[in-house]
Amino acid sequence: MNKPRLLIAASGTGGHIFPALAVAAQLSGEFEIAWLGVPDRLETKLVPERYRLHTVRLQGLNRRPGPQWLSAASQLLGAYRFARRLLKAEGFSGVFTTGGYIAAPAVLAARALGLPAVGHESNALPGKVTRTLARWMACLGLGFAEAAEYIPGIRSRWVGTPVREEFLRSPNPLLEIDVPPEAPLIVVLGGSQGARAINQLVVECAPGWLARGWQIVHVSGAGEFEAVRSRAPVHPAYHLYPFWEKMAPLLARADLAISRAGAATLSELLVSGTPAVLIPFPYAAEDHQRINAEVLVRSGAALHLPQATLNGPLLDRTVAALFADADILPRMARSARALAVPDAASRTADLVRECLGLRTPVG
Repeated sequence: MNKPRLLIAASGTGGHIFPALAVAAQLSGEFEIAWLGVPDRLETKLVPERYRLHTVRLQGLNRRPGPQWLSAASQLLGAYRFARRLLKAEGFSGVFTTGGYIAAPAVLAARALGLPAVGHESNALPGKVTRTLARWMACLGLGFAEAAEYIPGIRSRWVGTPVREEFLRSPNPLLEIDVPPEAPLIVVLGGSQGARAINQLVVECAPGWLARGWQIVHVSGAGEFEAVRSRAPVHPAYHLYPFWEKMAPLLARADLAISRAGAATLSELLVSGTPAVLIPFPYAAEDHQRINAEVLVRSGAALHLPQATLNGPLLDRTVAALFADADILPRMARSARALAVPDAASRTADLVRECLGLRTPVG
């Protein structure tokens, strides 16, 4: 008997792709999976070794109307036609999407063909694309329970945000960085391309932190690596990388993370029980990173420092205060684990099965 076919549409950043890969791993024994993405994005590096990847050119809309909207609309129409032909020609049973530009043509094409589309929204404030597309989805999984209030009338379920399988292994693999076991460790996450403001602040604070005997693993992002390296201290306790793939053992070892507040990163921090100082990207659409951060702050798992009012001395004082009190970081770690949803991938996979009619709904 042939397996049903599932098209996964996820593109752009690790925040879209890693959760989709985690769900795909849960479903690959039951479905024949193919992937729909965009050329020159992260999926072209991560997906082909696991699943057949189809790509189609697509761009998002600039915030202000202009000539770019015409080319974007033309590409959207072309991507819709491509997705519709693909779904029909290869007999797919449905679509699963975690977002990115590719979500819109995939969901609309599934709708046109009468196929179920299942979505997952990682952010506490669902994006405009999700809020628009949700009415045409069979169901929507939510990374944060708080997201439901922004999409009234939509069939949704809180499932958490899936994390990479490596975060669920016990025990974690050993950290492949020479960090003494007794040394406090700060991990700085600059994102895949780099968070310039965070990188600059950490480089400013690093000499003082190193003088206190703390270790720093600074993942600057590829786009910022050379600029950071030119200004960073040369010190055996300061470890600078443009990218670090094996995040699970790194976050498991970290005493504190300094990071943006993208939903997928936050889920990894929670599952690993890593206390965090969050500096949300202030230009994120609808300020959704700030809203994500506030969920963790309310639970006691993180602190929130707005970028607009942050400087080196304030960051230094904040981090020093966290390390000065022996109770704070362990308490934050417990709060993070309490908020985590380690089985989010299996919960989301169950939602896909139900919405495609392959499992009886729960409850």
